[in-house]
Amino acid sequence: MIRVLLVDDQHLIRAGLRMLCDAQPDIEVVGEADNGRDAITLAARLVPDVVVMDLRMPGVDGITATSRILADRPATRVLVLTTFGDDDHLYPALTAGACGFLLKDAPPADLLDGVRRAAVGDSPFSQEVLHRLVQRAVHARPERPQPAPGLTAREQDVLNLVAEGLSNAEIADRLHIGVTTVKTHITSLMTKTNSPNRVRLALFARGG
Repeated sequence: MIRVLLVDDQHLIRAGLRMLCDAQPDIEVVGEADNGRDAITLAARLVPDVVVMDLRMPGVDGITATSRILADRPATRVLVLTTFGDDDHLYPALTAGACGFLLKDAPPADLLDGVRRAAVGDSPFSQEVLHRLVQRAVHARPERPQPAPGLTAREQDVLNLVAEGLSNAEIADRLHIGVTTVKTHITSLMTKTNSPNRVRLALFARGG
């Protein structure tokens, strides 16, 4: 059973998320908070596996709450729900330790998949959010991708394209390989470079 803490200052969003989660046999909502201060307190008391976190809240915001929660219990996974235009908060939340980002208007199946993937240590990202994060990382470090030791030639090709912000489908099309093969290469790259997610992998490629 995946223990989930819902954090959002909008009651309607929390209610919708609770209904969605409560209908699943493997997910249990153990608590709700409408601000970052209460989220920190409840996370310490309830010990959730996954915190579904809003970023913009009055008082203690989601970025501060994420940092505090993970400082106290690093094993907790914080999955951020964001809006399409909230770019300014994305990278600070990633730096604070968020494991993934999903859009609030994502299909219910994507939200549930994100919770499950976060719980097992994966880093779920909406493709739109991932693209913007990688592009910001690339623009912050405009150097050309650097060769990395210990990689195959094909892995280096994939790494270079990740650093350009391309999606798996775009990489597959560019290299004339299957999307599943791209995913396999990226998993290997994350392991070899000790990168927890695709954004960090892009930064690694650019020497950051």
